[in-house]
Amino acid sequence: MRTKKNTTTDKSIDPDEAPHLDREWFERAEIWHGNKLIRPGRPKSVARKEAVSLRLDPEVLDYFRNQGPGWQSRINAALRKAAGLRR
Repeated sequence: MRTKKNTTTDKSIDPDEAPHLDREWFERAEIWHGNKLIRPGRPKSVARKEAVSLRLDPEVLDYFRNQGPGWQSRINAALRKAAGLRR
């Protein structure tokens, strides 16, 4: 009769050798709710935006990019205003 091979090794772990749980460790930690991984960050919007390829003049891009982060949202707002659309 074959016996089952023991694939695990019982190694005692010294608690003094445990990793230090600092703020950075917790920021990188994954959060699970049951079997579902909870992703950090902004929740998905109901009105999702569509990725497109658009060719714009370099001066237009420079204008919006030089205003800092959020330049794509500002371009979107300018296009909505030009189209007469409200949010």
